[in-house]
Amino acid sequence: QLQLVESGGGLVQPGGSLRLSCAASGFSLDYYAIGWFRQAPGKEREGLQCISSSGSTTYYVDSVKGRFTISRDNAKNLVYLEMNSLNPEDTAVYYCAARRAMYGCSAYVSSYPNWGQGTQVTVSS
Repeated sequence: QLQLVESGGGLVQPGGSLRLSCAASGFSLDYYAIGWFRQAPGKEREGLQCISSSGSTTYYVDSVKGRFTISRDNAKNLVYLEMNSLNPEDTAVYYCAARRAMYGCSAYVSSYPNWGQGTQVTVSS
């Protein structure tokens, strides 16, 4: 119940692209805002982007604007993070998190009660 599972991570060359998926089960994405976060070794987990239940998006990290795109497919109960022009500083574990739609989007880890286990993204030549 209320589970999130990330997938799509892996090793990619600098300049390459990946699309991460966040699969929801036990609840419908219609009622939740979904955020994407990442945590690099030795660093705090940071909020990247969030998509509301209505489909509006918010960016929280300047370094990914124009390169990362969050989207959702409610029919499939999936949220995606399309990542382009990847560079080594994007290397991290990427997480999706869910928050009740009534509260809207948030960039803060503490605001999200539901989390996936993360998927590793490594950008290296």
